[in-house]
Amino acid sequence: MPFQFTIKNNKNTALFLGIVAALFFASTFVLNRVMAVSGGSWQWTASLRFIWMLPILFVIVFIRGNLAPLFDAIKSNLPQWLLWSTIGFGVFYATLTFGASFGPSWLVASTFEFTIIAGMFIGPLLEKKENRSGISKASLLFSIIIFLGIVLMQISEARASSIKSMLLGTIPVLIGAIAYPLGNRKMMQIAGNKLDTFQRTLGMTLCSMPFWILLSIFGYMDSGLPTESQLLQTFMVAIFSGVIATLLFFTATDLVRTDHKALAAIEATQAMEVIFTLLGEIILLQAAFPNSYSCVGIALVVIGMILHSRAN
Repeated sequence: MPFQFTIKNNKNTALFLGIVAALFFASTFVLNRVMAVSGGSWQWTASLRFIWMLPILFVIVFIRGNLAPLFDAIKSNLPQWLLWSTIGFGVFYATLTFGASFGPSWLVASTFEFTIIAGMFIGPLLEKKENRSGISKASLLFSIIIFLGIVLMQISEARASSIKSMLLGTIPVLIGAIAYPLGNRKMMQIAGNKLDTFQRTLGMTLCSMPFWILLSIFGYMDSGLPTESQLLQTFMVAIFSGVIATLLFFTATDLVRTDHKALAAIEATQAMEVIFTLLGEIILLQAAFPNSYSCVGIALVVIGMILHSRAN
C-alpha cells in the first residue's frame, strides 16, 4: 500500500507541475508574437532565449555543486548530447519561433499540442522491442480528439489568411512538436538517473549552443543587432519559459519517467497552454476573440487533454 500511494502521489504531483509549467510556457507564445508583430527577427528571438538561459542555469548548477558530474556525463557521450540537445531544444524552438511570424499566438500554441500525439508514439518506439508496450485505445481516441481540434482551428484560420501563410505557420510548428518530446525522451535515456533536472537542462542548453550561435549569425546578417525591447522580452521568456517552465516540466517527466502512459498524461497537460496563451494575447495584444469554429477546436484540445490525464 505505501508503495502504491507513492506512485499515485508522484503522478498527481507530476500532473500539477505540468499544468503550472503550461502557464509559464504560455509566455513563450505570447511574447514571441509580440516580438513578431513589432518586427523583431525570429532568429534573434529564438537564439537569445537560450543564450540568456545558459548563464542563469550555470549559476544554479554551480551553487548546487553539480557541475563536475554534468561535464563528465557530457564528455562520455558528447555526440549524442550534441545531437539530441540540438533536436530537443534547437529544432523545437527555432521552428516554434518561426511559426509565430505567421499566425496568432493561440493558434501556434494549439498546433503545438500535436506534441501530445507525437509523444505517445515516440515513447514506445524508443524502447527496445522486448520492452515495448502497446498504445491504449483510450489514449489513441483522446489524441484523435486533440488532433481534430487542431485541424478545426487550422481550417478556421485558413479562411482568414492565405494558404502560404497557413502552411508557414503550421508545418514548422508541427516539426517542433515532434522534436521536443523526441529530444527530451532521448536525453532522459542518455542521462539516466545520474543527473538531476537542473543538470540535464543546463547540459542540453550548453550542447545546443552551436546551433544558437549559428542562428544568431543569420539573424545579424538578416536584420542587424536585436533591439532593446527584444533583449528584454527574450530575457523574460528565458526566465519564465526557459528556466521556470522547463525545470517544472522536466521535473514532472522525471517523476514518472518509467511509465509511458503517465508520461503521455504529463505531456497532455501542456494543452492548457492554449487557454493561458489565448488569455495572454487578448490582454496584452488586444487580440480579437477567436470565432466559434476556433473556440470549438480549442475546447476539443482541452477536453482531449483532460481525458488523457484522467485515463492515465
